[in-house]
Amino acid sequence: METGKVEPAACGPQEQYFSALADGCFRIQRCEGCGQHQFFPRVLCVHCGATALSWIEPAGTGTVYSVSLVRRKPDAGGDYNVALIDLDEGVRLMSRIDEVPLDRLRIGMRVRARVSREGERALVAFAPAEAA
Repeated sequence: METGKVEPAACGPQEQYFSALADGCFRIQRCEGCGQHQFFPRVLCVHCGATALSWIEPAGTGTVYSVSLVRRKPDAGGDYNVALIDLDEGVRLMSRIDEVPLDRLRIGMRVRARVSREGERALVAFAPAEAA
């Protein structure tokens, strides 16, 4: 697990997050005061209000909390999913699950994160843990 101290004067936490993501690294924050993790990046700990936050690379494993199917015509890109994932570190994030047919998505499914590229944009997507 790689860590790095947040440098508040350098740039904001969202910019730091997206910069690391562009370099292929998925990171979340961990409070040095209370030890809790948080996502989406912020300048204060949402649990205790401390400002001493570090960046860590999470294990990347988690569980599907919820999933919604978005239906679109094939010429508009076809159907896709929007999922809420509970990472093992205790944070929840919104993403998508790839590499599995839409009708096989299940709440409680174990998944693994990966950084994916869509053109110039980097994002965190998930795949079933056994397929990752």
